[in-house]
Amino acid sequence: MLKDRFATEVAGSVPVVATPQEIDINNAAGLRAALADAAAPGPRTLVVDMSATRFCDAAGLHVLIRAHQQAQARGGELLLILPATTVLRIFAIAGIDRIIPNFATLDEALAQAPAAPPARSSPVLTADP
Repeated sequence: MLKDRFATEVAGSVPVVATPQEIDINNAAGLRAALADAAAPGPRTLVVDMSATRFCDAAGLHVLIRAHQQAQARGGELLLILPATTVLRIFAIAGIDRIIPNFATLDEALAQAPAAPPARSSPVLTADP
């Protein structure tokens, strides 16, 4: 069985995870892993680009809701790009369109994303005199 790849890019300072044409029980674990990897560096906003997605089942919805909750717990958020009316309809029926912010384009999502925090400098260790 071939695993779907979830390409991740960084737009500005925001990781953007692209989803395939279908998200279902067969690749939901891959999406979960891709979102976890994108969030690993710390609290931040993540964008899930569902522009190519035409179908998302309950397993995919569960992964996205959980990622949204985890992002909020870290002080970040999950933003969705949902230009396809078929997928947006699924999200509307499930009520997820009112829970997770969604946008028609990447530019709209990035305009909503908070500015990245300044990079932390490494602590400097000094020897006691």
